[in-house]
Amino acid sequence: MRVGLKECVWETVEDDIVVVVDASEAITLSDPEGQVAALLGELSRGPRTPAELSAALGRRGFAVSESEVTEGLTGLDVLGLVEDADGRWTGDAAVDARHFSNLSFFGAYAGLDRPRADFVRRLRAAHVLVLGVGGGGSTLVQCLAGLGVGRLTLVDRDQVESKNFARQFLYRHRDIGRSKPERAAEWVREYDPTIEVRAVERWIRSAADLADLTEGVDLIAGGVDGHPDAGLWVNEAAARAGVPFVVGGGTPSQIMYQSVIPGRTPCLACDAADRPSADSSAGTALRLAERLELSNPLTGPMATLIGSLVAFEAKRYLTGFELPRAAGGRIVLDLREGLVPEWQPFTREPDCSVCALAGGRA
Repeated sequence: MRVGLKECVWETVEDDIVVVVDASEAITLSDPEGQVAALLGELSRGPRTPAELSAALGRRGFAVSESEVTEGLTGLDVLGLVEDADGRWTGDAAVDARHFSNLSFFGAYAGLDRPRADFVRRLRAAHVLVLGVGGGGSTLVQCLAGLGVGRLTLVDRDQVESKNFARQFLYRHRDIGRSKPERAAEWVREYDPTIEVRAVERWIRSAADLADLTEGVDLIAGGVDGHPDAGLWVNEAAARAGVPFVVGGGTPSQIMYQSVIPGRTPCLACDAADRPSADSSAGTALRLAERLELSNPLTGPMATLIGSLVAFEAKRYLTGFELPRAAGGRIVLDLREGLVPEWQPFTREPDCSVCALAGGRA
């Protein structure tokens, strides 16, 4: 393997070497003999194999065996400073140019056994079922397309209206009266012709309405509104298909997203079963909140945040660059408190019939 040094700068301070990998993180390493600085210096000249590095360090006066160099590189890998140099690019110049920023992002999470190009390949091979292409959904579609998700199925039943323009930036005034999923699919094709996209016009009134759409899907994302049980329908459909999902939403004061891994985490049905009793004050408040009819209070910044957060969680699921943050719960950001996230885990319901559909328990 050829080892490459990631983007970083360093400086020797007395017996230490200080390495800065981004504006918010610095690593201090003990280096009284200067071997670490010499190793970094050789790596900065270009990718090398351990054997080549051992020889180069020998010319600098450091008698370091190939196995010792390999051990040192393993240490640098743990610190996130090196990676598989041949995995920096996909090998396709057009793909590498298209995904330049994505490859740069994944570089922060790459390593000797985690090539950054593999993360992009996973995205390009993924199929996401997007539920709703309105408020947060229209931003979600744009983010998933930007990530280069290879296949999208877009589900909605609404038409573009002038009232949408406060928060749905995918559409234009000339689109008024057009089918949202058809227009969203058209936008994706214009944005990136390599993405396979399908538009489905359908009202979702039960889990059964999603059954034929989940085959071959890697992730369900977005959200179905218009009914208090809409989230539970998605929850059940995902459990039957064994597909993880992430959905988001908001109120005038909060935005949130939640995700479930069927068979591994508690689900939305578990959460519903853990709600306060209907005759308690808390239960009454929840029941009244479900009856509260708001004329969609999401403004552009809020809808964009929701769609972006759902897309980022989707990126975690699809690539594994880090673990999903909301799995088995919801993350709530209070707009009145400066968007400080709070994770609210779902409580496991031992006899949850929906979790049983997935054939597993958390």
